[in-house]
Amino acid sequence: MAIDKRDWARHASSVGRLGIELADEVRRGVSTWRDPRAKAERRRKRAKRGLGFRVGLAALAGAGAFLIGSDPGIEFGEVVLGGVAVAASASSVSSAIRVNRLYRTPLPAAAAPPPELPPVSSAARAPIQRLTAAEESLRELLDRLSDPASGVPLDSVVQTRLTAADAASAVRDGAERLQVVERAAEAAPPAERAGLAPEIRRLAEQLDESVDGYGRLVAAAGRAVAASASAAEPQAALTDASDRLAGLAAALRELSRGPGL
Repeated sequence: MAIDKRDWARHASSVGRLGIELADEVRRGVSTWRDPRAKAERRRKRAKRGLGFRVGLAALAGAGAFLIGSDPGIEFGEVVLGGVAVAASASSVSSAIRVNRLYRTPLPAAAAPPPELPPVSSAARAPIQRLTAAEESLRELLDRLSDPASGVPLDSVVQTRLTAADAASAVRDGAERLQVVERAAEAAPPAERAGLAPEIRRLAEQLDESVDGYGRLVAAAGRAVAASASAAEPQAALTDASDRLAGLAAALRELSRGPGL
């Protein structure tokens, strides 16, 4: 029995969508695992389990030494178990101090869940995937530049962080606009779709340009981090990298808020 090629195409499309959905689930799971709040909670649980193990070991070793010590004279097992009990007790004290410190330290705020990506069929999906990766990279770089040892003024880092967040929001607005037009084209009669095709291409190109601008901002931050890590680099390199951060951030803001986006 011959199989319709259209059935094969539909089946392949369904499998492809399923694979992408699974990849998105994995991405969200990794993001949740790397969340600072989740990391702090895991540290608390590990410290608590470690304390329980040490206390239990000290109790068992102490009980064993007591039972052996009930016989006259000092035996080798009594000495060994007694030493284990003392060492485990000392370790339990330091572990208890650590547990107390961890539980007294406020948990970090939970990170926002990763934004939903556009559908597979949308021209906005690939640019937004790039933007999401660039945001994560920039966040890590700016965290490093926040260290006073980087030589970059904290005010510049804070302003760049705020500007990058505004720009990313504007880029996502552009992606949403593109998807609205794509949905309109799908719902329009065939004769009308041709008229919307150039607008979809224009919006997609502008979206790509905006993400490229964000990527240049990430590259500038990377150069600043590289300069701060090298004692051989002159101070002028840090200043120049900081200036590029501010200049590219301003350019990105203008690009994102231009007439197309």
